Amino acid sequence: MSTEELLRKIEEKTALIGVVGLGYVGLPLAVEKAKAGYPVIGFDIQKKRVDMVNQGINYIGDVVDEDLKELVQQGRLRATTDYSHIREVDAVAICVPTPLDKYQQPNISYVKGSAREIAKYLHPGMLVVLESTTYPGTTEEVVRPILEETGLKVGRDFHLAYSPERVDPGNKVYNTKNTPKVVGGVTPACTRVAAMLYRQVLEGEVFEVSSPAVAEMEKILENTFRNINIALANEMAILCHKMGIDIWEVIEAAKTKPYGFMAFYPGPGLGGHCIPIDPFYLTWKAREYRYHTRLIELAGEINNYMPEFVVERLVKILNRHKKPLNGSRVLLLGVAYKRDIDDMRESPVLEIIRLLEEYGASVRVCDPHIPSFRVGDRKYHCEPLTPELLDWADATVITTDHSAFDYRMIADCARVIFDTRNAMKGISDIRGDYEKL
Repeated sequence: MSTEELLRKIEEKTALIGVVGLGYVGLPLAVEKAKAGYPVIGFDIQKKRVDMVNQGINYIGDVVDEDLKELVQQGRLRATTDYSHIREVDAVAICVPTPLDKYQQPNISYVKGSAREIAKYLHPGMLVVLESTTYPGTTEEVVRPILEETGLKVGRDFHLAYSPERVDPGNKVYNTKNTPKVVGGVTPACTRVAAMLYRQVLEGEVFEVSSPAVAEMEKILENTFRNINIALANEMAILCHKMGIDIWEVIEAAKTKPYGFMAFYPGPGLGGHCIPIDPFYLTWKAREYRYHTRLIELAGEINNYMPEFVVERLVKILNRHKKPLNGSRVLLLGVAYKRDIDDMRESPVLEIIRLLEEYGASVRVCDPHIPSFRVGDRKYHCEPLTPELLDWADATVITTDHSAFDYRMIADCARVIFDTRNAMKGISDIRGDYEKL
Protein backbone atom coordinates (compact mmCIF):
# COMPACT_ATOMS: atom_id res chain seq x y z
CA MET A 1 0.00 0.00 0.00
CA SER A 2 1.42 3.39 -1.00
CA THR A 3 1.49 6.54 1.13
CA GLU A 4 -1.24 8.09 -1.00
CA GLU A 5 -3.44 5.02 -0.62
CA LEU A 6 -3.03 5.11 3.16
CA LEU A 7 -3.83 8.83 3.19
CA ARG A 8 -6.97 8.11 1.16
CA LYS A 9 -8.08 5.42 3.62
CA ILE A 10 -7.44 7.79 6.52
CA GLU A 11 -9.41 10.56 4.84
CA GLU A 12 -12.29 8.24 3.99
CA LYS A 13 -12.13 6.70 7.48
CA THR A 14 -11.88 3.19 6.13
CA ALA A 15 -8.47 2.63 7.72
CA LEU A 16 -8.50 0.05 10.51
CA ILE A 17 -6.80 1.51 13.58
CA GLY A 18 -5.01 -0.43 16.34
CA VAL A 19 -4.15 0.79 19.83
CA VAL A 20 -1.66 -1.22 21.90
CA GLY A 21 -2.21 -0.71 25.63
CA LEU A 22 -5.69 0.08 26.98
CA GLY A 23 -4.80 2.08 30.06
CA TYR A 24 -5.13 5.76 30.95
CA VAL A 25 -3.78 6.81 27.54
CA GLY A 26 -4.73 4.00 25.20
CA LEU A 27 -8.42 3.51 26.02
CA PRO A 28 -9.38 7.21 25.69
CA LEU A 29 -7.44 7.33 22.39
CA ALA A 30 -9.16 4.18 21.09
CA VAL A 31 -12.55 5.64 22.03
CA GLU A 32 -11.86 8.95 20.29
CA LYS A 33 -10.69 7.21 17.11
CA ALA A 34 -13.81 5.05 17.09
CA LYS A 35 -16.03 8.09 17.75
CA ALA A 36 -14.37 9.80 14.77
CA GLY A 37 -15.68 6.99 12.56
CA TYR A 38 -12.75 4.57 12.34
CA PRO A 39 -13.01 0.86 13.11
CA VAL A 40 -10.68 0.26 16.07
CA ILE A 41 -9.03 -2.77 17.65
CA GLY A 42 -7.52 -2.40 21.12
CA PHE A 43 -4.69 -4.71 22.20
CA ASP A 44 -3.73 -5.47 25.78
CA ILE A 45 -1.94 -8.28 27.62
CA GLN A 46 -4.42 -8.03 30.51
CA LYS A 47 -7.37 -10.28 29.73
CA LYS A 48 -9.50 -8.55 32.37
CA ARG A 49 -9.19 -5.23 30.55
CA VAL A 50 -9.96 -6.81 27.20
CA ASP A 51 -13.04 -8.55 28.58
CA MET A 52 -14.29 -5.34 30.17
CA VAL A 53 -13.89 -3.39 26.93
CA ASN A 54 -15.71 -6.07 24.92
CA GLN A 55 -18.55 -5.95 27.46
CA GLY A 56 -18.70 -2.16 27.19
CA ILE A 57 -17.61 -1.73 30.81
CA ASN A 58 -15.50 1.35 31.40
CA TYR A 59 -12.62 1.48 33.92
CA ILE A 60 -10.96 4.80 33.01
CA GLY A 61 -12.26 8.02 34.52
CA ASP A 62 -11.72 10.16 31.42
CA VAL A 63 -13.87 7.88 29.24
CA VAL A 64 -17.64 8.39 29.20
CA ASP A 65 -19.33 5.09 30.12
CA GLU A 66 -22.08 5.48 27.53
CA ASP A 67 -19.59 6.27 24.75
CA LEU A 68 -17.66 3.06 25.30
CA LYS A 69 -20.78 0.94 25.57
CA GLU A 70 -22.30 2.40 22.40
CA LEU A 71 -19.10 2.00 20.35
CA VAL A 72 -18.77 -1.64 21.38
CA GLN A 73 -22.41 -2.38 20.65
CA GLN A 74 -22.08 -0.79 17.20
CA GLY A 75 -19.03 -2.93 16.46
CA ARG A 76 -16.76 0.09 16.02
CA LEU A 77 -14.45 -0.85 18.91
CA ARG A 78 -13.29 -4.24 20.08
CA ALA A 79 -10.38 -5.51 22.14
CA THR A 80 -8.16 -8.59 22.06
CA THR A 81 -5.10 -10.16 23.64
CA ASP A 82 -4.25 -11.75 20.26
CA TYR A 83 -1.61 -9.56 18.61
CA SER A 84 -1.89 -11.45 15.33
CA HIS A 85 -4.80 -9.13 14.49
CA ILE A 86 -2.20 -6.39 13.95
CA ARG A 87 -1.78 -7.84 10.47
CA GLU A 88 -5.25 -6.42 9.72
CA VAL A 89 -4.63 -2.83 10.83
CA ASP A 90 -3.49 0.09 8.72
CA ALA A 91 -2.17 2.18 11.62
CA VAL A 92 -1.27 1.34 15.20
CA ALA A 93 -0.44 3.47 18.24
CA ILE A 94 1.74 2.18 21.10
CA CYS A 95 0.40 3.44 24.45
CA VAL A 96 2.13 1.24 27.02
CA PRO A 97 3.69 2.12 30.40
CA THR A 98 7.27 3.38 30.64
CA PRO A 99 8.11 3.18 34.36
CA LEU A 100 11.42 3.65 36.12
CA ASP A 101 13.22 0.71 37.69
CA LYS A 102 14.45 0.69 41.28
CA TYR A 103 17.63 2.47 40.18
CA GLN A 104 15.62 5.36 38.65
CA GLN A 105 16.53 4.19 35.14
CA PRO A 106 14.04 3.90 32.24
CA ASN A 107 12.27 0.59 31.86
CA ILE A 108 11.18 0.44 28.23
CA SER A 109 10.55 -3.29 28.20
CA TYR A 110 6.86 -2.70 27.43
CA VAL A 111 7.77 -0.54 24.43
CA LYS A 112 10.23 -3.14 23.17
CA GLY A 113 7.73 -5.95 23.70
CA SER A 114 5.01 -4.08 21.81
CA ALA A 115 7.39 -3.27 18.96
CA ARG A 116 8.36 -6.94 18.68
CA GLU A 117 4.71 -8.01 18.56
CA ILE A 118 3.99 -5.42 15.87
CA ALA A 119 7.08 -6.48 13.91
CA LYS A 120 5.71 -10.02 13.61
CA TYR A 121 2.77 -8.68 11.62
CA LEU A 122 4.21 -5.50 10.10
CA HIS A 123 3.15 -5.04 6.49
CA PRO A 124 3.87 -2.53 3.71
CA GLY A 125 2.09 0.80 3.98
CA MET A 126 1.46 0.52 7.70
CA LEU A 127 1.76 3.46 10.13
CA VAL A 128 3.26 2.91 13.61
CA VAL A 129 3.11 5.72 16.18
CA LEU A 130 4.75 5.57 19.59
CA GLU A 131 2.86 7.62 22.21
CA SER A 132 4.46 6.37 25.42
CA THR A 133 6.56 8.97 27.22
CA THR A 134 10.22 8.12 26.90
CA TYR A 135 13.70 9.53 26.45
CA PRO A 136 14.78 11.32 23.24
CA GLY A 137 15.95 8.77 20.70
CA THR A 138 13.68 5.86 21.64
CA THR A 139 11.66 5.88 18.42
CA GLU A 140 14.67 5.76 16.13
CA GLU A 141 17.16 3.93 18.35
CA VAL A 142 14.87 1.27 19.81
CA VAL A 143 11.59 0.92 17.92
CA ARG A 144 12.90 1.47 14.40
CA PRO A 145 15.59 -1.27 14.49
CA ILE A 146 13.08 -3.80 15.85
CA LEU A 147 10.63 -3.04 13.05
CA GLU A 148 13.32 -2.96 10.36
CA GLU A 149 14.56 -6.43 11.36
CA THR A 150 11.63 -7.60 9.23
CA GLY A 151 13.41 -6.34 6.11
CA LEU A 152 10.91 -3.52 5.68
CA LYS A 153 12.37 0.00 5.76
CA VAL A 154 11.00 3.16 7.33
CA GLY A 155 10.01 5.74 4.74
CA ARG A 156 10.03 3.19 1.95
CA ASP A 157 7.82 0.37 3.18
CA PHE A 158 6.14 1.69 6.32
CA HIS A 159 5.72 4.86 8.35
CA LEU A 160 7.01 5.53 11.87
CA ALA A 161 6.38 8.56 14.09
CA TYR A 162 6.32 9.74 17.67
CA SER A 163 3.45 11.71 19.17
CA PRO A 164 3.56 12.15 22.95
CA GLU A 165 0.44 11.54 24.99
CA ARG A 166 -0.80 14.55 26.92
CA VAL A 167 -3.36 12.96 29.20
CA ASP A 168 -4.18 14.86 32.39
CA PRO A 169 -6.50 12.58 34.41
CA GLY A 170 -9.46 14.42 35.86
CA ASN A 171 -8.97 17.61 33.82
CA LYS A 172 -12.46 19.00 33.17
CA VAL A 173 -11.34 21.32 30.36
CA TYR A 174 -8.67 19.50 28.35
CA ASN A 175 -8.96 15.86 27.34
CA THR A 176 -7.67 13.56 24.61
CA LYS A 177 -9.89 15.13 21.96
CA ASN A 178 -9.20 18.85 22.44
CA THR A 179 -5.59 18.91 23.67
CA PRO A 180 -3.13 20.02 20.97
CA LYS A 181 -0.97 17.22 19.58
CA VAL A 182 2.71 17.20 18.61
CA VAL A 183 3.84 14.81 15.86
CA GLY A 184 7.34 14.03 14.60
CA GLY A 185 7.96 11.39 11.93
CA VAL A 186 11.19 9.69 10.88
CA THR A 187 10.64 11.11 7.39
CA PRO A 188 8.46 13.98 6.15
CA ALA A 189 6.04 11.43 4.70
CA CYS A 190 5.81 9.69 8.09
CA THR A 191 4.97 13.01 9.74
CA ARG A 192 2.41 13.81 7.07
CA VAL A 193 0.55 10.52 7.46
CA ALA A 194 0.55 10.55 11.26
CA ALA A 195 -0.55 14.19 11.42
CA MET A 196 -3.33 13.49 8.93
CA LEU A 197 -4.71 10.71 11.14
CA TYR A 198 -4.69 12.86 14.27
CA ARG A 199 -6.33 15.76 12.45
CA GLN A 200 -9.18 13.47 11.44
CA VAL A 201 -9.69 12.39 15.06
CA LEU A 202 -8.89 15.34 17.31
CA GLU A 203 -10.23 18.87 17.69
CA GLY A 204 -6.96 20.26 19.06
CA GLU A 205 -4.26 21.65 16.78
CA VAL A 206 -1.74 19.15 15.41
CA PHE A 207 1.74 20.65 15.47
CA GLU A 208 4.35 19.01 13.23
CA VAL A 209 8.02 18.90 14.26
CA SER A 210 11.08 17.85 12.31
CA SER A 211 11.84 14.52 13.99
CA PRO A 212 10.72 12.01 16.62
CA ALA A 213 13.56 13.20 18.89
CA VAL A 214 12.15 16.74 18.96
CA ALA A 215 8.71 15.40 19.88
CA GLU A 216 10.24 13.13 22.55
CA MET A 217 12.26 15.98 24.07
CA GLU A 218 9.26 18.29 23.92
CA LYS A 219 7.25 15.97 26.18
CA ILE A 220 10.14 15.65 28.63
CA LEU A 221 10.48 19.46 28.72
CA GLU A 222 6.76 19.87 29.54
CA ASN A 223 6.92 17.70 32.61
CA THR A 224 10.41 18.74 33.69
CA PHE A 225 9.16 22.33 33.69
CA ARG A 226 6.33 21.34 36.02
CA ASN A 227 8.57 19.16 38.18
CA ILE A 228 11.08 21.94 38.78
CA ASN A 229 8.47 24.60 39.49
CA ILE A 230 6.61 22.35 41.91
CA ALA A 231 9.93 21.72 43.64
CA LEU A 232 10.37 25.48 43.94
CA ALA A 233 6.90 25.78 45.47
CA ASN A 234 7.70 22.95 47.89
CA GLU A 235 11.00 24.51 48.93
CA MET A 236 9.30 27.85 49.41
CA ALA A 237 6.69 26.11 51.58
CA ILE A 238 9.43 24.65 53.79
CA LEU A 239 11.13 28.03 54.14
CA CYS A 240 7.88 29.91 54.69
CA HIS A 241 6.97 27.51 57.49
CA LYS A 242 10.27 28.19 59.22
CA MET A 243 9.72 31.94 58.81
CA GLY A 244 6.10 31.88 59.97
CA ILE A 245 4.75 33.00 56.59
CA ASP A 246 1.67 31.53 54.87
CA ILE A 247 2.94 30.13 51.53
CA TRP A 248 -0.59 29.90 50.15
CA GLU A 249 -1.17 33.62 50.72
CA VAL A 250 2.21 34.35 49.16
CA ILE A 251 1.27 32.44 45.99
CA GLU A 252 -2.12 34.17 45.76
CA ALA A 253 -0.39 37.52 46.01
CA ALA A 254 2.19 36.58 43.38
CA LYS A 255 -0.61 35.49 41.01
CA THR A 256 -1.82 39.08 40.77
CA LYS A 257 1.11 39.89 38.51
CA PRO A 258 -0.23 39.64 34.95
CA TYR A 259 3.08 38.57 33.41
CA GLY A 260 6.24 36.67 34.31
CA PHE A 261 4.68 34.42 36.97
CA MET A 262 2.83 31.11 36.76
CA ALA A 263 1.36 29.67 39.94
CA PHE A 264 2.54 26.26 41.14
CA TYR A 265 1.50 24.86 44.49
CA PRO A 266 3.22 22.84 47.20
CA GLY A 267 1.91 19.53 48.45
CA PRO A 268 2.80 16.26 50.17
CA GLY A 269 4.87 15.13 47.19
CA LEU A 270 4.57 14.35 43.49
CA GLY A 271 2.40 11.64 42.00
CA GLY A 272 1.13 10.38 38.67
CA HIS A 273 2.94 8.64 35.87
CA CYS A 274 4.49 11.69 34.22
CA ILE A 275 5.80 14.47 36.43
CA PRO A 276 7.75 12.38 38.98
CA ILE A 277 9.15 10.07 36.30
CA ASP A 278 9.74 11.85 32.99
CA PRO A 279 12.62 14.11 34.12
CA PHE A 280 14.62 11.04 35.15
CA TYR A 281 14.41 9.76 31.56
CA LEU A 282 16.29 12.88 30.56
CA THR A 283 18.87 12.67 33.36
CA TRP A 284 19.56 9.06 32.35
CA LYS A 285 19.97 9.96 28.67
CA ALA A 286 22.11 13.00 29.48
CA ARG A 287 24.81 10.75 30.95
CA GLU A 288 25.39 9.36 27.46
CA TYR A 289 26.54 12.89 26.55
CA ARG A 290 28.60 13.32 29.74
CA TYR A 291 26.24 15.96 31.08
CA HIS A 292 24.90 16.07 34.63
CA THR A 293 21.39 17.57 34.88
CA ARG A 294 21.92 19.16 38.30
CA LEU A 295 18.78 21.31 38.45
CA ILE A 296 16.50 18.43 37.47
CA GLU A 297 18.01 16.05 39.99
CA LEU A 298 17.89 18.64 42.78
CA ALA A 299 14.21 19.24 42.04
CA GLY A 300 13.65 15.50 42.31
CA GLU A 301 15.38 15.44 45.71
CA ILE A 302 13.15 18.24 47.02
CA ASN A 303 9.94 16.67 45.77
CA ASN A 304 10.92 13.23 47.06
CA TYR A 305 11.56 14.73 50.50
CA MET A 306 8.02 16.10 50.89
CA PRO A 307 6.39 12.95 52.36
CA GLU A 308 9.09 12.91 55.03
CA PHE A 309 8.57 16.63 55.64
CA VAL A 310 4.83 16.03 56.10
CA VAL A 311 5.51 13.36 58.73
CA GLU A 312 8.08 15.57 60.48
CA ARG A 313 5.51 18.37 60.66
CA LEU A 314 2.90 15.93 61.99
CA VAL A 315 5.29 14.85 64.75
CA LYS A 316 5.64 18.48 65.89
CA ILE A 317 1.88 19.10 65.69
CA LEU A 318 1.14 16.06 67.83
CA ASN A 319 3.92 17.04 70.23
CA ARG A 320 2.01 20.24 71.01
CA HIS A 321 -0.76 17.98 72.28
CA LYS A 322 1.67 15.86 74.30
CA LYS A 323 1.26 12.89 71.99
CA PRO A 324 4.09 10.91 70.36
CA LEU A 325 3.58 9.70 66.81
CA ASN A 326 4.18 6.17 68.06
CA GLY A 327 0.73 4.98 69.11
CA SER A 328 -1.15 8.00 67.76
CA ARG A 329 -4.21 7.51 65.61
CA VAL A 330 -3.80 9.21 62.23
CA LEU A 331 -6.55 9.60 59.64
CA LEU A 332 -5.41 10.33 56.07
CA LEU A 333 -7.95 11.93 53.74
CA GLY A 334 -7.08 10.89 50.19
CA VAL A 335 -4.68 8.40 48.65
CA ALA A 336 -5.06 9.36 44.95
CA TYR A 337 -2.20 11.53 43.74
CA LYS A 338 -4.52 14.42 42.93
CA ARG A 339 -8.06 15.67 43.34
CA ASP A 340 -11.17 13.81 42.13
CA ILE A 341 -9.52 10.87 40.36
CA ASP A 342 -8.96 7.20 41.18
CA ASP A 343 -5.33 7.17 40.03
CA MET A 344 -2.77 6.41 42.74
CA ARG A 345 0.26 5.84 40.52
CA GLU A 346 3.37 7.14 42.32
CA SER A 347 1.13 8.74 44.96
CA PRO A 348 3.21 10.34 47.72
CA VAL A 349 0.53 9.26 50.20
CA LEU A 350 1.84 5.69 49.95
CA GLU A 351 5.23 6.83 51.25
CA ILE A 352 3.55 8.85 54.00
CA ILE A 353 1.68 5.72 55.10
CA ARG A 354 4.89 3.69 55.03
CA LEU A 355 6.64 6.25 57.24
CA LEU A 356 3.72 6.48 59.67
CA GLU A 357 3.68 2.69 60.00
CA GLU A 358 7.44 2.67 60.54
CA TYR A 359 7.04 5.16 63.40
CA GLY A 360 4.27 3.13 65.04
CA ALA A 361 1.21 5.20 64.21
CA SER A 362 -2.22 3.61 63.76
CA VAL A 363 -3.39 4.65 60.30
CA ARG A 364 -6.83 4.72 58.67
CA VAL A 365 -7.62 6.13 55.25
CA CYS A 366 -10.59 7.71 53.46
CA ASP A 367 -10.78 8.10 49.69
CA PRO A 368 -14.14 8.13 47.89
CA HIS A 369 -12.51 7.13 44.59
CA ILE A 370 -10.36 4.18 45.75
CA PRO A 371 -11.95 1.22 47.58
CA SER A 372 -8.73 -0.46 48.67
CA PHE A 373 -4.98 -0.51 48.07
CA ARG A 374 -1.76 -2.04 49.34
CA VAL A 375 1.33 -0.62 50.99
CA GLY A 376 3.87 -3.41 51.15
CA ASP A 377 2.22 -6.49 52.60
CA ARG A 378 -0.66 -4.62 54.20
CA LYS A 379 -4.00 -4.05 52.51
CA TYR A 380 -5.96 -0.91 53.39
CA HIS A 381 -9.70 -0.53 52.91
CA CYS A 382 -10.80 3.07 52.48
CA GLU A 383 -13.57 3.99 54.90
CA PRO A 384 -16.49 6.43 54.62
CA LEU A 385 -15.76 9.78 56.21
CA THR A 386 -17.92 10.14 59.33
CA PRO A 387 -17.93 12.30 62.48
CA GLU A 388 -17.10 9.16 64.47
CA LEU A 389 -14.01 8.47 62.36
CA LEU A 390 -12.86 12.08 62.67
CA ASP A 391 -13.36 11.88 66.44
CA TRP A 392 -11.30 8.65 66.52
CA ALA A 393 -8.25 10.35 65.07
CA ASP A 394 -5.66 12.15 67.12
CA ALA A 395 -4.75 13.92 63.87
CA THR A 396 -6.48 14.21 60.50
CA VAL A 397 -4.19 14.86 57.55
CA ILE A 398 -5.68 16.13 54.28
CA THR A 399 -3.42 14.52 51.71
CA THR A 400 -5.70 14.82 48.65
CA ASP A 401 -8.24 17.63 48.32
CA HIS A 402 -11.14 15.63 46.85
CA SER A 403 -14.24 17.77 46.31
CA ALA A 404 -16.37 14.91 47.72
CA PHE A 405 -14.99 15.44 51.22
CA ASP A 406 -17.30 17.32 53.58
CA TYR A 407 -14.90 20.01 54.75
CA ARG A 408 -17.54 21.61 56.98
CA MET A 409 -17.86 18.31 58.85
CA ILE A 410 -14.08 18.03 59.07
CA ALA A 411 -13.88 21.53 60.54
CA ASP A 412 -16.57 20.71 63.09
CA CYS A 413 -15.45 17.22 64.16
CA ALA A 414 -11.67 16.83 63.77
CA ARG A 415 -9.50 17.48 66.82
CA VAL A 416 -6.30 18.26 64.92
CA ILE A 417 -6.11 19.00 61.18
CA PHE A 418 -2.95 19.13 59.10
CA ASP A 419 -3.93 20.42 55.66
CA THR A 420 -1.25 19.70 53.02
CA ARG A 421 -3.43 21.00 50.15
CA ASN A 422 -4.98 24.21 51.52
CA ALA A 423 -8.30 22.42 51.10
CA MET A 424 -9.90 24.23 54.08
CA LYS A 425 -9.35 27.62 52.51
CA GLY A 426 -12.31 29.86 53.26
CA ILE A 427 -13.40 28.02 56.42
CA SER A 428 -12.57 30.21 59.39
CA ASP A 429 -14.47 28.64 62.29
CA ILE A 430 -12.52 25.41 62.71
CA ARG A 431 -13.11 23.56 65.98
CA GLY A 432 -9.73 21.99 66.55
CA ASP A 433 -6.08 22.76 66.05
CA TYR A 434 -5.55 23.60 62.37
CA GLU A 435 -2.28 23.90 60.48
CA LYS A 436 -1.44 24.19 56.78
CA LEU A 437 1.60 22.92 54.92
